[in-house]
Amino acid sequence: MKKLEHILGLEWDITPAGGATGEAFLARHEDTTLFLKRNSSPFLAVLSAEGIVPKLYWTKRLENGDVITAQQWLKGRDLKPGDMIHSQVAKLLNKIHQSKPLLSMLRRLGKSPILPENMLNELKNKIDDDLRKNPIIKKTVAILERDVHDIYSDDWVVCHTDVNHNNFILSDDNELYLIDWDNAMIGDRAIDIGLVLHWYIPKDRWMEWLGHYGIEMNPSLEKRMKWYVLLQTISLVQWYKDRKHCDDMNRWLQFLKKLCHS
Repeated sequence: MKKLEHILGLEWDITPAGGATGEAFLARHEDTTLFLKRNSSPFLAVLSAEGIVPKLYWTKRLENGDVITAQQWLKGRDLKPGDMIHSQVAKLLNKIHQSKPLLSMLRRLGKSPILPENMLNELKNKIDDDLRKNPIIKKTVAILERDVHDIYSDDWVVCHTDVNHNNFILSDDNELYLIDWDNAMIGDRAIDIGLVLHWYIPKDRWMEWLGHYGIEMNPSLEKRMKWYVLLQTISLVQWYKDRKHCDDMNRWLQFLKKLCHS
């Protein structure tokens, strides 16, 4: 906090902005409010230029190597689960997936496309012994292993990978943004699309939502979406287990069970 005051000046009122990492702050002075974050995504400038995140004002490097970014603080709200069906969400995801500057920047940062088999191996190494014995997890992992070589796609795009409704910000001016890019990767667009459809959209509205996105459903896309959703939901189950959030963990286990039998 003191380092931030040194950068901005003592006249600024700096307070934590919440969040799991404790790395985000709000800085207020007169009529100006800035959103400050320590060590945010290194391609924040491109995201800002593309209009995907709120405007980036400046970036400063501290003596200890930390990087502080200052962004526009917008009046608005997080999306609610029911908001995810709106065409604005589909169109923003399409804009992200079509962005050549974003893809180019990730490649310059040394990122290469992540393959399904690599994602599966990472997941299997992350699951703890107790969860590995769970019948639902065992069945899901078996499905992932069975289908891993059938879902390859070389249509590489920048994927956010955490398209939770809380990461979508709708400003009072009706501009939609997607924040929290720390886990972005180059991968199959089905990673993001599958999460939105399976977690938020009734199946009888999938075609409508995909129409707003700009593609049609086909057997390959549907299979890839389901595969990635199964994989990412196991990761979510482990995340809640690590934090001893048993109700949330069990809720997602039941989601897995239902999806495996669908």
